[in-house]
Amino acid sequence: MSNTAELLKGAAELFPGEVVTQAHVRHLDLPLGAGKFALITLDNGLDHTKPTTFGPQSLALLDAAIDQVEAEAKAGQIVGAGVTGKPFIFAVGADLKGVELLKTREDALAIGKGGHDVFKRLSSLSVPTFAYYNGAAMGGGVEVGLHCSYRTVSKAIPAFSLPEVFLGLVPGWGGCVLLPNLIGADRAVSVVIENSLNQNRQLKGKQVFELGIADAIFEGADFLEQSLAWTAAVLKGELQVSRPEVDRGEAWDAAVERGRAFADSKVHGAAPAAYRALDIISAAKNGDLRQGFDAESEALADLIMGGELRSGIYAFNLVQKRGKRPAGAPDRSLARPVTKVGVVGAGLMASQLALLFVRRLEVPVVLTDIDQERVDKGVKYVHDEIDKLLLKGRVNQDKANRLKAAVTGSLDKAAAFGDADFVIEAVFEEMGVKQKVFAEVEAVVPEHTILATNTSSLSVSEMASKLKHPERVVGFHFFNPVAILPLLEIVRGEQTDDASLATAFGVAKKLKKTAVLTKDAPAFVVNRILVRFMGEIQNAIDEGTPVAVAEKAVEPLGLPMSPLVLLELVGPAIGLHVSETLAGAFPDRFKVSPNLAALVKAGKRGFYVYDSGKPELDPEVAALLKQGDTVLTEEQVRARVLDGVAQEIGLMLDEGVVAEAQDIDLCLITGAGWPFHLGGITPYLDREGVSERVNGKRFLEPGVASVPA
Repeated sequence: MSNTAELLKGAAELFPGEVVTQAHVRHLDLPLGAGKFALITLDNGLDHTKPTTFGPQSLALLDAAIDQVEAEAKAGQIVGAGVTGKPFIFAVGADLKGVELLKTREDALAIGKGGHDVFKRLSSLSVPTFAYYNGAAMGGGVEVGLHCSYRTVSKAIPAFSLPEVFLGLVPGWGGCVLLPNLIGADRAVSVVIENSLNQNRQLKGKQVFELGIADAIFEGADFLEQSLAWTAAVLKGELQVSRPEVDRGEAWDAAVERGRAFADSKVHGAAPAAYRALDIISAAKNGDLRQGFDAESEALADLIMGGELRSGIYAFNLVQKRGKRPAGAPDRSLARPVTKVGVVGAGLMASQLALLFVRRLEVPVVLTDIDQERVDKGVKYVHDEIDKLLLKGRVNQDKANRLKAAVTGSLDKAAAFGDADFVIEAVFEEMGVKQKVFAEVEAVVPEHTILATNTSSLSVSEMASKLKHPERVVGFHFFNPVAILPLLEIVRGEQTDDASLATAFGVAKKLKKTAVLTKDAPAFVVNRILVRFMGEIQNAIDEGTPVAVAEKAVEPLGLPMSPLVLLELVGPAIGLHVSETLAGAFPDRFKVSPNLAALVKAGKRGFYVYDSGKPELDPEVAALLKQGDTVLTEEQVRARVLDGVAQEIGLMLDEGVVAEAQDIDLCLITGAGWPFHLGGITPYLDREGVSERVNGKRFLEPGVASVPA
């Protein structure tokens, strides 16, 4: 047994329940009389929608397949070898279920070395090797192909990436070393660092080819046949593959520095993965593959045993699993069909909702408002956005015409909503206004119609309390921008029935949103936590701490934007309104900042101006600020913020606002863009000891988003 086989055999015990990927070898006669060819197909035996991954047993089977191919190559029985995947999926990398169970650095190092030992055998074969990216390829799935001599890619590929940095790892089976040596450091930094930290942005097949990762691109329908014909031409010398020379001068160093600046802008030094990846890319400039592979394995071992990786996997699983099977959702069979949607209001938020509904549900959508000018403006917004989709090639002309025809406006609620199955209001955030709107809508809609509110903080139960049928009112809280942020907080009022709730969840699924069930509590989940978070910072400013110190205090969390920049995005007026709601409900913990109120009264859009190209405190805002004489340090502000958030989450869980701490984290990741390396927030609070200091216990069990005991 080889050293690699021994290594993988030992590691396999650490991956219980691994879905084993087979590596089938079959022999083909290449076109053009090019000779016999060995094709390795990766297949886990599951249906075509289930991803193929690499755990120790899977790597061992690939290693055995390469043994066979190597023997055939030495015997002169084949002229080349290739690797491809089952239909629609090439391979999506390491088995993360096993990675999070590793308990020692030695175990983690074995996984890194095992993957390297197997994959690099492809580049050591005595015949040329080819990777045929026929479907989704991520992480180790991309890397196994990088070890081959040549690569082709399908135009139909929907997702291609090296997402490791996004999760808190580095591309550890050749990605940090081979990719920059193939396409140059600048492009490699874009793939490894920028795409990962931009919420795991995926490449399409055409982009993979244009970047130079693949040498040829073919249509999806006959991709393998075309790839084999291309392979035959390459092997017979009828086709020469040329690649641009990689710039190993100052451009390489500049690319790495660009990557560091980008990582700083995203994680502010708070998560190590991006910086470790950049160190390896920097060193790969010398072309020493062995040294680079060793550095990847060492980085993998360190990061696998770190909290950020465990939090990243935890966050990934929340989004991919819990987000698709919402806790507490009623039986989906109770859901009613929705064949027409009404939107009360035609402002920006209402128009965004109308666009989302018509795109995803493809049913008639009608907007109403208080005058024709507003209605026309809302409808025009939706039509213009559909035209933009047409120009970008996201929809064809026929579909664009159908979608635009489906969106109309009316001043007559009875005519507009008389046959609607689902009506959502997006009007001014004031209880009396919303109650009046719902009373008007209830009078004209069928008895089965769901009445949904997009309120950000008001009581859904109170909103429904004066209706004849309060059981059909449900909270349906979107986050801005509606088209980008995935979260949808679905709020069950005191009298909301199961059928209405099931219909709401059914609509959310069709809208492709991550739905989380929340209790009807003030500000629900995300806004309550964010207002407590930002409120503690605002309190510190009001008491006398300089704005810059209060802002910088939370940089170690590596949030996507600073608190006061987030306030600009949300809008100070909305922030003030939610603060007032929460201060009314919980006056012992929430305050209405007089400085924030003054900011709103003065019509300011935020604390900063950007005349110099970077945020600077607006002199007019500085003149408005009235501060005390208590000046805190960054550490003191950060402790107050984290203690406040930990307290608030503990209270929310005690109140049953959501089912578990996992729902809090899912909401912050998908509704506020909090980074995966935090795992939302509760793993970070556990890791920093804040949870136990404030609440006397951790939010998550040991081993969840942390190294197992």
